[in-house]
Amino acid sequence: MSKPAGAPPAHGERTRELIVQTALRLFAERGYERTTMRAIADAAGLSVSNAYYYFRSKDHLVQEFYAQIQRQHREEAAEALRQKGFVDRLRGVLHAGITVMAPYHDFAGSFIGVAINPRSPSSPFSTESAVAREAAVGLFREVVEGSKPAVDKQLRDDLPELLWLGHLALTLHWVHDTSHGQDRTRRLIDLATPLLGRLIRVTRLPGMRAVTADLLWLVRKVRS
Repeated sequence: MSKPAGAPPAHGERTRELIVQTALRLFAERGYERTTMRAIADAAGLSVSNAYYYFRSKDHLVQEFYAQIQRQHREEAAEALRQKGFVDRLRGVLHAGITVMAPYHDFAGSFIGVAINPRSPSSPFSTESAVAREAAVGLFREVVEGSKPAVDKQLRDDLPELLWLGHLALTLHWVHDTSHGQDRTRRLIDLATPLLGRLIRVTRLPGMRAVTADLLWLVRKVRS
């Protein structure tokens, strides 16, 4: 039987959330590397075996955090996805991502060194991050596929992943943004999205189609 709408979360769900939130707090206070599963369990008032029951390692815990961020990003982006124009949709989705990440800005600085390590399971490009990565690319696919007028067919398949890569670059900028409320990152979104929209429209011009095709070929070669 499914849980009734509005029912309080089960004990197991509450415990999982407690572990995740406790871990994020400790990551911010001590750094990712110095935070152990034992420390997380102690701070959460749980036994170590109980913590390991829910998460086999810190890396699995981080994947749960990624999944939560993706769910929250999609919810926050719902209004933007009701827009029609590509620029409005993309701008809104990028701002939604910054809004969702805002509470974790202090933690992000201590974590970024782990996340950018290509051998780390917490890397956004890792096998372990595949589910969260596909969810993120899927959100940008909605941006592209729901735009009116439609994005040119030549770009449609590759653009969602390219937008996700751009979002990663924007996130790195946000991590290092010390302005109040990370206003510089939000201004960057507002300035860059119309420019990107113009560039995408230019690819429709007859003289640019061959150049666009060559660039996409290069992107696919690098990706493979």
